[in-house]
Amino acid sequence: MNETLKNNTAAAEVDTRETVLEVKDLVVQYVLKEATVEAVNDISFSLKEGEAIGLVGETGAGKTTTALAILNLVPDPPGVIQQGSISVCGNDMLNLDVKELQKIRGKDIAMIFQDPMTSLNPVLVVGEQIAESVRLHEDVTASQAFDRAIEMLELVGIPGARAHDYPHQFSGGMKQRVVIAIALACNPKILIADEPTTALDVTIQAQVLSMMNDLKEKFNTALVMITHDLGVVAKMCDKVAVMYAGRIIESGTLEDVYNTTLHPYTEGLFNSLPRINNKGAELKPIPGMMPDPTRLPKGCAFAERCKYATERCFEERPASRYVNDTHTVACLRYDEPDFHIEGVEI
Repeated sequence: MNETLKNNTAAAEVDTRETVLEVKDLVVQYVLKEATVEAVNDISFSLKEGEAIGLVGETGAGKTTTALAILNLVPDPPGVIQQGSISVCGNDMLNLDVKELQKIRGKDIAMIFQDPMTSLNPVLVVGEQIAESVRLHEDVTASQAFDRAIEMLELVGIPGARAHDYPHQFSGGMKQRVVIAIALACNPKILIADEPTTALDVTIQAQVLSMMNDLKEKFNTALVMITHDLGVVAKMCDKVAVMYAGRIIESGTLEDVYNTTLHPYTEGLFNSLPRINNKGAELKPIPGMMPDPTRLPKGCAFAERCKYATERCFEERPASRYVNDTHTVACLRYDEPDFHIEGVEI
């Protein structure tokens, strides 16, 4: 894995790339009659052109809600973006009207949703579904848009002749490629991939990830990769943001988080992975469950599951702090000069 880290770590001293995505102090809640779900709790991160960030965490950590908020697609009601700002290629996503948002979605920013089985219209041929995105954002005829759809299919490894086929005629992996073709049809500057390989078997996963990486480099597309798979992040991303209970509890470059793990939750994620060099070793799962998002504790949300927790951790919510120019952690124990976690075996 260390070799992968070296290949993914930028070496340039001065990064002159344009910032294409900036999320600041984002808070998203789902307001229900009986309770309020605190889905995203004051998160911030940014992304430059061609850069990739991995949002990592368990189911329910707030990763998908963050992605929907970036696109201003949080279902309202019950979803409410309570505070924060989101800039996509200089556009204030939270203060645009529907028509302005439609111009940006698909053109400047696009999203690959979790399940390709439900992302495609079963009664339209796939070529028409790709062409629809092209017609919405570019001044082309229907025939030119369909020709572009054929080009996109071939770009993702599907014969152009299959543009006339319906979704049910494709395998799961091929459907995911079609969804990627739709997302990339207008060469967006930012691509959000929400668990893009969850529904695929292992060999197809590797093919899809390799293809996405190639396309990212070809078009210099910024990538937000939402996943629970740390191996996928190591392969695809430059930066990592580890989410827990709606907060980013550790973030940094790939090298920061993987080689100098700081947060006990991140430590737990790494230690729960199987070891290639020690196949007989027992897995070390993180005990307990993520707290109910309608009743988050007043202290650290991870305290109940943390072997390092002290009484203070249950009473005080930790703020995020920088330990170097790129690496942040939200843990009260780092106020103690001699504190360190045991570390991880990668």
